[in-house]
Amino acid sequence: MTISDSIRERLGAALKDGEADDAEAIVLEALGAGADPLEVIHEVMIPTLEQVGVDFQNGDIFVPELLMTGEAAEKVSKHLEAAIEAAGKASASPGTVVIGTIKGDIHDIGKNIVSTMLRAHGFKVVDLGRDVSPSAFVDAAKANNANIVGMASLMTTTRPMIASTISLFSELGLRDSYKLIVGGGSITRDWADAVGADGYAEDATTAVELCKQLVA
Repeated sequence: MTISDSIRERLGAALKDGEADDAEAIVLEALGAGADPLEVIHEVMIPTLEQVGVDFQNGDIFVPELLMTGEAAEKVSKHLEAAIEAAGKASASPGTVVIGTIKGDIHDIGKNIVSTMLRAHGFKVVDLGRDVSPSAFVDAAKANNANIVGMASLMTTTRPMIASTISLFSELGLRDSYKLIVGGGSITRDWADAVGADGYAEDATTAVELCKQLVA
């Protein structure tokens, strides 16, 4: 069933405004009316999240609004993923991404947004949360046969842990087995290049595009 204009507009607005409860109620209404969960993802969620990312880049919204949108999207995603699984409609995933905020850093707003957007684009995401040790990244990458490992660092003091994680992959002979990408407030492209990362993303939209390119 095609999504109604009413559902499309109301869900997009609820996601953009970070109204998690409203967004959840609307997506349940849509699914109850027979809406295709993949259509909801591709025609409402992805465009809305991408626009929110652009608004954040342009300084039109700030971290609190970004966090609220992320929480709303996460709440909605759970219902859409369950509906896709129940209907057996899951399309082939482009790849698996292990993601986490590096050891010593407890900030995860941006990482959560990236996880949500990657899932919306069909990636299997293994989110390790925050304060993740180098060995935990390695173990998760191996256990989940990951294509990509994404590391986030907001605090400059925790940035060296990213270098340590990349070094651990090399020491274990696993450096060429995964694409290692980095992002977060403390990271720059030059620093990412200097420590040998395979890619750098300055925001969630860029991270999704980077992951697509790396698995193409």
